[in-house]
Amino acid sequence: MPGRRRARPSARRPAAASQRPTATKATAAKKAAPATKVTAAKKAPPGPRATRGRAAPPEVPVAGPGERVWVLAVPFRAPAPGAGWHAGLQATVYVGAELPPELAGYDSAPYTFERFIEDELNAEPRPLPACQPMQPRAEQRSGAAAIAASAAAGSRMFLLGDDPGVGKTGTAVLAVQQIAARRADGARPVRTVLVVADRPAAITVPHWTRSIAAFGDGGLRWCVTTWDRLGKVAGRRFDVVIADEAHMVRHTTTQRWKNWKAVSGAGRVKDAPFVLLATATPAHSPLELPYLAPHFAAVHEEPLRAWSDLPSRLAAHGFHVERGRYGWEWTEDAGERRADLARLRGWLTDSDPPATLHRAAPWGPVSVTGTPVLLTPAERAQYEAEWSEFRAEMQLARRKRETARGRAALLRFRQKAGLIRAAATVDWVKAQVEADRQVAVSVEFVETAADPIREALLAGGIAVAGIYGRDRFDVEAERLRFQTGDAQVCVFTVTASISLHAGERLPGGRTASTTPRVGLFHQPRFSGIAARQVTGRTHRDHQVSPWRIAYAADTVEEQVARVMVERLAVTGSTAGGDTAGLQQVAELLDADWLPATSLTGD
Repeated sequence: MPGRRRARPSARRPAAASQRPTATKATAAKKAAPATKVTAAKKAPPGPRATRGRAAPPEVPVAGPGERVWVLAVPFRAPAPGAGWHAGLQATVYVGAELPPELAGYDSAPYTFERFIEDELNAEPRPLPACQPMQPRAEQRSGAAAIAASAAAGSRMFLLGDDPGVGKTGTAVLAVQQIAARRADGARPVRTVLVVADRPAAITVPHWTRSIAAFGDGGLRWCVTTWDRLGKVAGRRFDVVIADEAHMVRHTTTQRWKNWKAVSGAGRVKDAPFVLLATATPAHSPLELPYLAPHFAAVHEEPLRAWSDLPSRLAAHGFHVERGRYGWEWTEDAGERRADLARLRGWLTDSDPPATLHRAAPWGPVSVTGTPVLLTPAERAQYEAEWSEFRAEMQLARRKRETARGRAALLRFRQKAGLIRAAATVDWVKAQVEADRQVAVSVEFVETAADPIREALLAGGIAVAGIYGRDRFDVEAERLRFQTGDAQVCVFTVTASISLHAGERLPGGRTASTTPRVGLFHQPRFSGIAARQVTGRTHRDHQVSPWRIAYAADTVEEQVARVMVERLAVTGSTAGGDTAGLQQVAELLDADWLPATSLTGD
């Protein structure tokens, strides 16, 4: 196509575009100059790094007269003829007057990472399509006002811990609008906003972009990405950062934490963005709150670096934590736990105004009950054989302190135990469908749970939506099949950031079916955080949805399910309570010698 050029790919990953002053100035100069043929931005002059034999930074794509730089959302390994990968931008780029038909399907959506970069590379941002506005609920307005007041008082972060379904997304968008309005004439105006959402991106990113458009973007530049893509923006600066499902960074040993620390300014004293942390399940224990460390440092007027080691600092402040076999551990004494939690909540609530907000769902807590499965004699014999094999393998791994072997044994037993009960789950789901209900089935494993359940239901003539497995389904299309009633059942592995509730307002002005929803955990969840997040997929936005936990009667699964029900109610608020349940589960499975992450899946 005439006038079309490809961005030059590069094997070296350079600094982000905002950190290449020479290339950026060259770009601006060319945009300001009279319309002439432009092929590329000028390269930065060679510096000390170049003289040592390193490659120069790649050129920044620049549009010529009548052209535009298009940043495309190209799936991994998908063909994109005429476009090229730009290592510096971490994106696929095309330069031309219009997108050719073969690339039109990869056009970026408003407020996405790709559109954010594209707007930086062009003289004018693309106009936004019209969107049907959404009217905030009263709790969203009041929540936004509380967050904006905290920001105005000088707080650098706020923890929004409303129950699932109360409307944290809308609250967050409205809060950013108010913060920006208050800072409009100040020294630190708000221009850019980063939103970090949970997976799967095919569902969570459109959910956020639609909400931003519907509630109003406030004239700001928004960039919506996901936790697993956070590295692409780690070198950029934003004025406000929203962390949806903030519990995703409760561990400091991951690359995700390193990227989060960079974008949230957790290691900076000055020029840090205002951070809004949104999660209904902050942590299993105070030890899993490193993302709140900057606030704790400010509360105690202590150096930020002193809180880089959260467990040590908590111990210094009298928390009942100590070093154990696999790192720091929290006390199991109920009284000491209550004292620690009271102190922790005080750090967030005793300021004026408070730096946190937690509101229970006005439609009441979710009802979670156990559903025992009576195994047939053959199933019982198979179950007992698997249990005996697991115990022998676990004890052998324990004696030799082979952690990986112990993890593998636990995983195999859970998979086999769930597969034995798959037929019973199918029968229960069929009965619910016959009773005119739509069923959400939460599973943890694909080959031994999701696939056999889905295939058996399909064979029985029941339409099933599947939200599991990497790249196996169009997850948003599958979700909409369930929401519109085209599929009576949804089998899914995700724990958060999708909506499966009745009456949801769908894209395009449609409304989800009003058929009552019921949920089933095919297996008891070890983590109260995960369990509470799962129930919030259907029990939300004033829609009541009961959940059941399936387990094999008179087995260890029944004991685990009982613990899960008991502990489910204590996973909200600031943090805590769930580790006691994890310890009980670990002891039941002879896994108390393994790291806690063996049970939580982190």
